[in-house]
Amino acid sequence: MIQLKVNGSARKFDGDPEMPLLWYLRDVLDYTGTKFGCGAGLCGACTVHVNGEAIRSCVTTMKDAAGKAITTIEGLGAKQEHPLQAAWKQCNVSQCGYCQSGQIMQAAALLKAKPKPSDADIDSAMQGNICRCGTYQRIRQAIKIAAEVKA
Repeated sequence: MIQLKVNGSARKFDGDPEMPLLWYLRDVLDYTGTKFGCGAGLCGACTVHVNGEAIRSCVTTMKDAAGKAITTIEGLGAKQEHPLQAAWKQCNVSQCGYCQSGQIMQAAALLKAKPKPSDADIDSAMQGNICRCGTYQRIRQAIKIAAEVKA
């Protein structure tokens, strides 16, 4: 039996320990904000936090998540009150929106580690998150705005 916390709630899983965390979140718990992208941990659409660090849930197994605290986009700000979510709206970041939950989760981990990131810090932290719509400048702007709010 695998035990973990998801968005602050204790959870148990008695299925295949090799199952990707992504499918547990989406198919078992119905947290569909976390998206499937490439399935190889390369695009960032499936980014969640494990013990506060951004990880790719499509390549993280349930056994690797055992005993850990998982935060999804739903747990970051259930009412979309997180400074990043507000900045995303303010900057009109989303076009198709598919990658945005992963982008926000990656950005939240960045701001936790570096509350006042430089452009180079932002570019480095966000480079593994792909946006097909190319909203990278708006993403950077939103991260800077959120950094000011969190100050």
